[in-house]
Amino acid sequence: MIRQIMVGAVPIGGGAPVSIQSMTNTKTEDIEATINQIRRLTSVGCQIVRVAVPNMQAAKAVAAIKEQIEVPLVADIHFDYRLALEAIAAGADKIRINPGNIGEDAKVKEVANACTRAGIPIRIGVNGGSLEQDILKKYGEISAEAMVESAIQNVALLNRFDFDDICVSLKTSSVTTTMRAYQLFREQTDYPLHLGVTEAGTLHMGSVKSAVGIGGLLGLGIGDTLRVTLTADPIEEIYVAKDILRVLGMRKDSPELIACPSCGRTDINLIELTNEVEQRLKCIDKPITVAVMGCSVNGPGEARMADVGIAGGKGTGLLFKKGEIIKRVPQEELVDALMELIDTLEK
Repeated sequence: MIRQIMVGAVPIGGGAPVSIQSMTNTKTEDIEATINQIRRLTSVGCQIVRVAVPNMQAAKAVAAIKEQIEVPLVADIHFDYRLALEAIAAGADKIRINPGNIGEDAKVKEVANACTRAGIPIRIGVNGGSLEQDILKKYGEISAEAMVESAIQNVALLNRFDFDDICVSLKTSSVTTTMRAYQLFREQTDYPLHLGVTEAGTLHMGSVKSAVGIGGLLGLGIGDTLRVTLTADPIEEIYVAKDILRVLGMRKDSPELIACPSCGRTDINLIELTNEVEQRLKCIDKPITVAVMGCSVNGPGEARMADVGIAGGKGTGLLFKKGEIIKRVPQEELVDALMELIDTLEK
């Protein structure tokens, strides 16, 4: 059994559901902007939010932010252990550090002791780009083995200070290296794992990398919490994370959209229609399957397993439920008719 830690009221590991995280891109010391972004993130399903703490002003802002949000707050610390101590005192629910860049062991010990007193966990965040120089020299490159050695050394360091309330991440921008690192680490320890592919890129490519890397690991039973990292509005990270969990059958509190790829039989702008349905489903919290099919020739039949759906046609389309046609609807009214039908369904 994987160990379990608590980040505020959210359990990670120990058989708990995989939780979704994100990180603000506001200046943390801009308290109002940070709070507003956190509220936006939580409104679409983010369960844990991390903020950057690059200076003492940001560390001190944690207290004011915490007062006005409901979600657990993680302080992201690099290099200066004093920032971690201030964020802990301000009420952070978890500290993310890479002990290797905090400095001498005595400083790491101070952070560990402060977390012990506060009763909060530490995430050891190993990144391929910030591996210790001796480990890089040993392996000659950023590799899964190098990352795992770094993580295990850092776990051992915290253990020396009687601290074991730990989760671990092992991220690079390489999907294959990242996956291999998590697999190797899981073979050797039972600490909960925070999944991610770092510096994944734009909404499109970052989503692909995350779906393959994070989704692949989850499919193997590896991973306890996740953050999709995108060069985009952080809101998009939550949508992609939810989609990954939904596709794997690990999240059943929102709709799954299925759609055909279109062909020469299609007499409707299927791409535009599907995109509109996808957008409107974002505010639905029912665990249903919704189909958008291109034509009436095989639409209801191929999508008979969907709870509800629409199929395009020339001038009119079909509204159907469990493969049974309910009625014909003018093309321009198809999406509205679909949403009205969804409203009648129970959760």
